[in-house]
Amino acid sequence: MTAELTVSDQVAALVGHTYRMPGYYEVGREKIREFAGAVHDDHPAHHLEEGAAELGYRTLIAPITFTSILGSIVQQHLFTEFVTVYDLSQVLHTDQRIVVHRPVRVGDQLYCESTLESFRESHGQDVLVFRNEITDGDGCAVQTSWTTMTARSGGVIDEALADVVADVTRRRAPRRH
Repeated sequence: MTAELTVSDQVAALVGHTYRMPGYYEVGREKIREFAGAVHDDHPAHHLEEGAAELGYRTLIAPITFTSILGSIVQQHLFTEFVTVYDLSQVLHTDQRIVVHRPVRVGDQLYCESTLESFRESHGQDVLVFRNEITDGDGCAVQTSWTTMTARSGGVIDEALADVVADVTRRRAPRRH
């Protein structure tokens, strides 16, 4: 007789494993401007080449949180291909810490590797911490971040909410190169 692994056992077994996002995310000038506008960041370096040039950059640079676009793509992949025991509608992003190695620039091809760094159960929820290494096309570090997510398994899933989450994540499907 073989005991079936619990969700916690399955996730705990993944601690230390790394997931590499397929392909890359290419950063566009208008996407930087659009994102900066959405987060109400009107720094000239995000909107005008002249503003970026004043800081020593040849092209626009993105707000620090721009990589959240990449993060949402990676999160979808993480929970559909790597940590598959949770319904994405039952996952909540609860904390983020970012270390910037250099600004994100127009034309960057960003790659991401996510490592499940830790896992614990707390108050009936599962708490997962991922370390995300974002690099450019030359393999140089752009950002390192730690993302904490709280997830629930085994509960009743609100199908309407699950459909909304699925619809949102489908719209953010990564471009494969």
